[in-house]
Parts: sequence; structure tokens; C-alpha cells
Amino acid sequence: MQLKKLTLTAIFAALCAIGGFIKIPSGIGSLALDTVPALLAAAFLPPVFTGLASSIGHLSSAMYGGFPLGPFHLLIAIEMFVILYVFARLHKSGRHVWKWLFFIVANGLLAPLPFYFLMSPAFFIGAVPAIFLATVLNAAVAGVVMPAVEKAMSRRTGLIQ
Repeated sequence: MQLKKLTLTAIFAALCAIGGFIKIPSGIGSLALDTVPALLAAAFLPPVFTGLASSIGHLSSAMYGGFPLGPFHLLIAIEMFVILYVFARLHKSGRHVWKWLFFIVANGLLAPLPFYFLMSPAFFIGAVPAIFLATVLNAAVAGVVMPAVEKAMSRRTGLIQ
């Protein structure tokens, strides 16, 4: 069972990296749809593995982009781990409205907050609208796809709990 979880984690992390190729232009570089597979992973993997898939996926996407924020991408990967861990916990407990609200607020507004102090207030103010838009877009795509994928996977292989 552990091998199956690790394999699915690797698959979702790879899908996150592929989602990183789908870019959204913004003022601070480009943002990507690399979070959609991590959000979908919450339906199939335990929270820790979901967080790992999102962290690895973010680092892969950032590597493709040339690490524009340098070592700050490690901070972002940690933030992604925590956000997707909580998202998966909310999903597993059946709090479906709260998981989306939490994800949008945490990823779109709270995750950029350290950069207000680490980089500059101007960077934060310039980054938040694009990050918030990308967060809403990632959530919308995952929200539309998740029920169909969940239904198909549960019928075919059964959910991993």
C-alpha cells in the first residue's frame, strides 16, 4: 500500500510539473497551473503525500522557470506543503466549501505575505493580484475536474485512504 501511495505522489508531482508549463502572464513573471494536480491529489492521497506532491511540483515548475525568486522558492514550497496538507485534511473530513475558501485565502492572500517583509511592500502589492487570480483559476479548474476524476477513479480502483 505504501508503494502505491508513493507512486501516486510521484505521478501527481509530475503532473504538477507539467502544469507548470501552462503559464499565466503577470507583472512578476509568469504564474502557472501547477497547483491543479496537487488539489486533485487531495481526493486520492493522504494529506502528507498531497503536501509532498505540491511541494515537489512547485519546485519543478520553478526550476523550469529558472528559479526567478531564488532561494525563496524553498519558502514557497513549504507554504504549498502546509496549504495543501490542510486542504487535504478538510477534503477528507467532508468540509468541501471550507477547503476551497481556505485554499483561496491561504494561497492567494496569506502565502505572499512574508514577501512583504522579505522583499518589499511594492513587490507584495504587485504580486498579490496575479497570485490571487492564479489561485482562483487553479481552484476553479480543480473544482470542475475533481468530482469527475474522483468518480472515475473510485469506480475503477477504489480510493486510497
